[in-house]
Amino acid sequence: MPDLPDLPEDTPGDTEDAEGAAEPATRGAGAPETDAERRRRRARFLRDLAEARELRARVQPRRAKAARLRQEMRMRTFRW
Repeated sequence: MPDLPDLPEDTPGDTEDAEGAAEPATRGAGAPETDAERRRRRARFLRDLAEARELRARVQPRRAKAARLRQEMRMRTFRW
């Protein structure tokens, strides 16, 4: 995975996601969230989580290998 580009210094830390849709800044407490918004938020969360896991595996290879072996053992011993 290529390294992420550096942000320009005048850019704030909380920017829009890759699709260009920003999170609504002011949502009423009683306003229900649509399914599309929930799915979009969930997809972004899962992308960020996967990116964090890849970063952790890169900076801690021994721990990542041990975790991978434990997961393989778990899957081998799982019964249907």
